[in-house]
Amino acid sequence: MIITRSPLRITLGGGGTDLPSYYRHFGGSLIAAAIDKYVYITLHTTSMLLKEFVIKYSKLERVDSIEKIKHPIIREALKYVKVNVSYLEMASIADISAGTGLGSSGSFTTAFLKALYTLNKDIVSPYELASSACKIELDILKEPIGKQDQYIASFGGITSFEFLKNGKIQASPLKLKNETVYNLEDNLLLFFTGYSRSASGILEEQDKKSKKMDPSMIENLHFIKSLGEESKQSLLDNDLKTFAKLMNQHWEHKKKRSLKMSNDKINACYEAGLKNGAIGGKMIGAGGGGFLMFYANDKIKLRSAMKKHGLHELRFKFDYLGTQVLSQ
Repeated sequence: MIITRSPLRITLGGGGTDLPSYYRHFGGSLIAAAIDKYVYITLHTTSMLLKEFVIKYSKLERVDSIEKIKHPIIREALKYVKVNVSYLEMASIADISAGTGLGSSGSFTTAFLKALYTLNKDIVSPYELASSACKIELDILKEPIGKQDQYIASFGGITSFEFLKNGKIQASPLKLKNETVYNLEDNLLLFFTGYSRSASGILEEQDKKSKKMDPSMIENLHFIKSLGEESKQSLLDNDLKTFAKLMNQHWEHKKKRSLKMSNDKINACYEAGLKNGAIGGKMIGAGGGGFLMFYANDKIKLRSAMKKHGLHELRFKFDYLGTQVLSQ
């Protein structure tokens, strides 16, 4: 049995500039961090008497050929890697459910691909793994999404990514002081809003506007990219108060991209956070639901305020391993 896992992520700055519709014209830049919440994949090939593909995720599929698999990522990944088997049992499980803004689709794809490559006894680098995942999700399935999720899931750590106009991606671990990392882990707090959503709808709107060179969208993403650079420098300088305040600017500009980005409850929770112990905050992921992330100077007061609003906290640490094989 093969078991793999791939970490979920939080974005620390520059989110949204990783969509090809933007970075192929202007270049993209962001910082992301992998966290110790995972998507797990198991593969089993010993049920040879069944001669079928048994696929377990939120649904159960039993089919006699790859082409009949309904889950698009699983089907296309099996075709892409060209696993030479006529029977396979696969199951997935996640620490956090999909649609919560933590990059679960990219983590799922990288974990599944890692398992398939391991089955084939192929060794792939984090670059190759992330590139394959992007090929499936963006090129084959035509999802209007960015590339940060696949890359941070593959690499892990707190990583700076540059998305070049020619399509190449550069990844560099952010060399932060230990004190900075400890303060981030202690003072960055995640709270679930209670809303799950598909990122595709919101990102599709951004993607279409970027392709049309909509002036307001392009200007917005230019500004977000510059904020990401400032956020990176503030982290390198261990200036976490500035980093926290930049989160506020990021969120205010991010909301302007789509009317679906927020709602009255999310806005109320965000304002309550800033009034009760948080220096800065923003919504993680594409928006519209998922997790609010705050940087706090009074964690007890912030936790109390979010509890009154019915939000549950997700405690986390950073992951530095990226996508891994746990058993084979």
